[in-house]
Amino acid sequence: MKSMSLYEEKHSFLNKLSPITKMIYVVAAILIPAFAGEKMLAVGFMIFSMLLLMHSKVIRRTFPILGVSGFVVLTVLIIQGLFRAGNETVVLDMGPVAFYKEGLLFALGIAINVFNIILCFCVLVLSTKPSDMVEELVRKGFSPRIGYVFTSLFQLIPQMTDRMSTITDAQKSRGMETEGSLMIRMKAFLPLISPVIMSSFIDTKERAIALEVRGFNAKNKKTFLNESTKIPVDNVIIIILVVGIVCSIGWRIMTWLR
Repeated sequence: MKSMSLYEEKHSFLNKLSPITKMIYVVAAILIPAFAGEKMLAVGFMIFSMLLLMHSKVIRRTFPILGVSGFVVLTVLIIQGLFRAGNETVVLDMGPVAFYKEGLLFALGIAINVFNIILCFCVLVLSTKPSDMVEELVRKGFSPRIGYVFTSLFQLIPQMTDRMSTITDAQKSRGMETEGSLMIRMKAFLPLISPVIMSSFIDTKERAIALEVRGFNAKNKKTFLNESTKIPVDNVIIIILVVGIVCSIGWRIMTWLR
């Protein structure tokens, strides 16, 4: 059976941590550099996230995500380097076009923030079962509806990819040409849109009926199949991350008051 999430079990240190701890890490990795106003902190979180992913042996799963994001960031780099308001210092003259230092530095800041966010989310998504994430959120008092929406978001891309692959194979068996030049691929892609969307609607309806049958909307107190995955080191990590967030917020407030 194909996996319906990006999670991959590697029995690593990250897999043992509580989903709440990893969620707080994501928040800290985003907020601390933002409040402190230091790009080097974002670079530090990027490197640390990469080390965690390498230790968990899931770093390869991030390459496609980073590749797509890298293309978008490259576009931003070109546009900002050429046309950003306030560009004055030329660093690369290519005849009719010139790249400016101010625009490139601004785009570099955007790139650092984007890759930092992607990598810290990969730490969470690639090492956490969606079901465990939802259970921990519900244990903390969140509504099961919010938990269901949360896990559905993480399963959306794998489900759509799996469905697209299945429909493509079915169309191939009927004689549709799906490989070749760019135009052939575009012509083959358009007929796939309708079946994918309609099957998504059908899956949503079937899932809603299944949840209703299982008493999803029942007001009784919910019980949990699995025990909490929290380990002693989780508390230490959470304290460090929370202190870091509070200190960065305090630093920003002090900067405003000066």
